[in-house]
Amino acid sequence: MTERPDRGAPEPVPVLLYHGVTDDPPAWIAEFSVTPKDFAAHLDAIVASGRTAVPISTLVAHLTHGAPLPPRPVVITFDDGFADLPGPTADALAERALPSTAYLTTGAITPGRRSLLPPAPMMTLAQVPQLEQRGMEIGTHTVTHAQLDTLGGHALARELREPKDVLEDVLGHEVTHLAYPHGYNSGRVRRAALDAGYASAVAVRHALSSQRDESYRIARLIVRRTHTVADVTQWMAGRGARTAPYRDSLPTVGWRWYRRARAAVRGPVFAG
Repeated sequence: MTERPDRGAPEPVPVLLYHGVTDDPPAWIAEFSVTPKDFAAHLDAIVASGRTAVPISTLVAHLTHGAPLPPRPVVITFDDGFADLPGPTADALAERALPSTAYLTTGAITPGRRSLLPPAPMMTLAQVPQLEQRGMEIGTHTVTHAQLDTLGGHALARELREPKDVLEDVLGHEVTHLAYPHGYNSGRVRRAALDAGYASAVAVRHALSSQRDESYRIARLIVRRTHTVADVTQWMAGRGARTAPYRDSLPTVGWRWYRRARAAVRGPVFAG
């Protein structure tokens, strides 16, 4: 969970964060959705770059144990579990032989359960094995999509442990990778993730990760609907964003304290 000693500039590793891939997203997630046409163009740009797509576990094995990485790796990730994921989105990835990692909000995809996510077409828990069959690694994205760094100990533990148990029951094997909703985390949250049995956790940070990133707040580049093929091409070249690891800025720390105070008054808040 600590940063590695400085040994010169770290080699950038793009870790892309997608949400819905649809022509008609709900308004609340539209900024973070891309059209199927644009998504296909992004994937073609990744292939053309010569980068090798790997699941998050491959990067984590390097960060934690020094396992070798392929030349010029890239990681493609998805958050939440929107309805397109096990269908056309998985198809587009499989057609290009691109592995990826999907972080699922179990309260949003389980019939009869609730989450803090606003209404949207979602996949179902029963479809999770299909994602693995199509080359997607599965991770958790909590139960409700709350701001984890504002929660008390009991609520935080539930958000981390319950989705792990749910997905492990469906898949029949251990699930050890976590995505913090909206990237919100803290030292306490990172320690709780370790205690809950996770081998890694991804944040957002809108930065390039690297071969020396922190395994419990791996930086990701959040893909917005306004990002173009030129943006993706620049990221594949290791440019266009700062490179992790780096310390949180004072505004980030201040925003965290403000959100904690607000949550103490209003209760758990949607991370988005």
